[in-house]
Amino acid sequence: MVKKEQKVHWEADKYDGSMRFVSAFGSNMLEMLNPQPGEVIVDFGCGTGDLAARIAECGATVTGVDISPVMVERARTKYPHITFECADAIGWLATRQYDAVFSNAALHWMQDAEAAVKTMANCLRVGGRLVAEFGGYGNVGSIVKAVRETLEAKGRTDAFVMPWYFPKVGQYAALLEREGFEVLMAILFDRPTPLEDGEQGMMGWLRMFGTAMVPNATDAEMDNWFAEACQRMKDECYMDGQWTADYRRIRIQAIKHS
Repeated sequence: MVKKEQKVHWEADKYDGSMRFVSAFGSNMLEMLNPQPGEVIVDFGCGTGDLAARIAECGATVTGVDISPVMVERARTKYPHITFECADAIGWLATRQYDAVFSNAALHWMQDAEAAVKTMANCLRVGGRLVAEFGGYGNVGSIVKAVRETLEAKGRTDAFVMPWYFPKVGQYAALLEREGFEVLMAILFDRPTPLEDGEQGMMGWLRMFGTAMVPNATDAEMDNWFAEACQRMKDECYMDGQWTADYRRIRIQAIKHS
């Protein structure tokens, strides 16, 4: 099977600005991770490094891994005392075994979920733990539907690619169990997420993340299609000057037993 290229405009300034909710929502997972002094922990899909830095503040040694050179460069600039590696996490080969794997808002970008789980299992010691949150079944359903309908109306269904993996809880738990994990907790929940930038909030989200749905489009085509998609979902996702993205998240806590 040929893997289609993802076209994503990873803009570090915007990620740390109007998209800072990504890291902010991940902060409450740190209590679940409970990092301890002296532990070695990998942040799988670390973005610009904010949560890796929070983990390091607890006394753990952290390695951040992310596929985007732009994001890794920003992370290294912000947190020079932390090790960050630019690599495709699916094929990443750890040089040591870790006490824990932490991942926030990243695993849904890894469509080869089986390979991603194998990588996480391989880098963990027996007894090591996994704490992760990512997009689950039905995540951003209104946004995906609006883009699909826009392209259908224009006779351009060929332009659409589904770039994300949004599994059901049972599907992902089964993958983990096959790789020797005991799943302690796995939940799917709604988290409607307000977007910044007012009237332009949804357009900003689409320009940051939605480009992956139309990887071969020109900039002009994307602007046109995204503007129409915003109109299609406005009744559902826009109220009193505020756009809201219909996020649904899976949260996982697991232990590697073999």
